Amino acid sequence: RAKEIKTKLGTLLQKPDSAIDFIIPYPEKPEKPSKAQRPSPEEALQWRDSLEKLLQNPYGLTSFRSFLRSEFSEENVEFWVACEDYKKIKSPVKMAEKAKKIYEEFIQTEAPKEVNIDHFTKALTMKNLVEPSPSSFDMAQKRIFALMEKDSLPRFVRSEFYQELIK
Repeated sequence: RAKEIKTKLGTLLQKPDSAIDFIIPYPEKPEKPSKAQRPSPEEALQWRDSLEKLLQNPYGLTSFRSFLRSEFSEENVEFWVACEDYKKIKSPVKMAEKAKKIYEEFIQTEAPKEVNIDHFTKALTMKNLVEPSPSSFDMAQKRIFALMEKDSLPRFVRSEFYQELIK
């Protein structure tokens, strides 16, 4: 139900010329990243062609996350970051705890931040979690990366915030 409302709100917010503007205010701009150093326009230009470079840059990641938050679609990048953090865990006990948390937050049906993965990927991920390893979420993470690359990155590149970065 919450996901349905989120989808409808996202659709409404993408129609800037409609009367809904008077009811639901748009965020002025995604919040600007504070900690990371602002990239040069040349560096930011590289992000158009490489989601990987964007996600590896602290400023880029924060900018992208803020942009997606403004569209109510930050769960994909949050899942990707959670998977990256998960891969760094050495302790089997902590790995199992983190795997359970990621599953409950992003993978299970009706999860609070459920990511959009196909049934096969979801089933394989669940199977991998019987004995958690650093690669347990690899397929799901690759699917979400591809989705962000195809869908979210082009919207980010067209955004006002990104256009300011490359000036």
